[in-house]
Amino acid sequence: MPNPTRAFLLGPLLKGVSRSFYLTLRVLPAGMRDPVGLAYLLARAADTIADTSLIPPRQRLDLLLSLRDQVNGGADDGTFLRRMAVEVAGQQTQSDEKVLLESLGPALSILSQLSESDREAVREIVTTLTTGMEFDLRTFPDECSGQIVALREPEELDRYTYLVAGCVGEFWTKMTYAHMPGTLKGSPETMLHRGVRFGKALQLTNVLRDCGKDLRIGRCYLPATMLDRFGLTPQDLLLPANALRAQPLLFELIRETLDHFREAVEYTLAIPACSIRLRLACLWPVLIGLETLLLLVNNDDWLDPAKVSKVRRNKVYQIVVASVPLVVSDKLLRSWVDGLTGKIEARLGS
Repeated sequence: MPNPTRAFLLGPLLKGVSRSFYLTLRVLPAGMRDPVGLAYLLARAADTIADTSLIPPRQRLDLLLSLRDQVNGGADDGTFLRRMAVEVAGQQTQSDEKVLLESLGPALSILSQLSESDREAVREIVTTLTTGMEFDLRTFPDECSGQIVALREPEELDRYTYLVAGCVGEFWTKMTYAHMPGTLKGSPETMLHRGVRFGKALQLTNVLRDCGKDLRIGRCYLPATMLDRFGLTPQDLLLPANALRAQPLLFELIRETLDHFREAVEYTLAIPACSIRLRLACLWPVLIGLETLLLLVNNDDWLDPAKVSKVRRNKVYQIVVASVPLVVSDKLLRSWVDGLTGKIEARLGS
């Protein structure tokens, strides 16, 4: 008998909170859709907790750790769900996110209904993602403090991109092996490595795109040692007029991001052409990510939060439509990707 609550959470609500990622989710093979969709909902709830600036960081951290405990099977007498409804849901201006936070009880119930292997995989990915969110809350100041803290070393940025995105590529790969055995060409070790690089590519793109906005809430993900090398401070980056001065740093990080994307492309092409849905699910983030990098390298005001290098919705739909007839051809996909990377590298002076 169909479960209407499950259908709502993994249908309309998931669509409402996942935005463009829903394009990817909806084309996933049926066996992967529920665990991946549920993992997304739980991670999105955690992210909403971590980002609700009206709640003090210490309180957010406590709620985040409580959610992680619940996902991992911790006992609850109803206190946690009441706290979520009162302390977090009531602060939301987006109705879908409010409903999500009020629906954590049913979401956790769905988690308990998954197969043991899927349940453990979802628990693992949510635990890792919330560790990344915990890192944010412990590392950076209150958004309203007026202070800025930068990560120290490139290794710290690399670790962060794993915690909040690289692990998603790892999870995705494990789900593919579990639900579509024999689909991925290449050894599990190679594909897991590529999956991590795939996620890091997407997160580094987000870090660079959102740099101006993040600085204004006290977060500088660009490592201090790199800033020092270019004679910059986090405070310098607050001034949009310094965008050209900081461009060599941007370009260095874009080169690193492109290296990650090359692995993401190999990951995508390791999916057989006959697995059209899975290929499309991986192809779209690659193409949108590369389009974002192309905007970034041509944006002389990249530090201005009012001039963010964001791919417009109509461009996303153009990519989706154009990709469908090409998805079965490795040659045509490589040509498309090479065209984008070539334009980026030309601007970088590579």
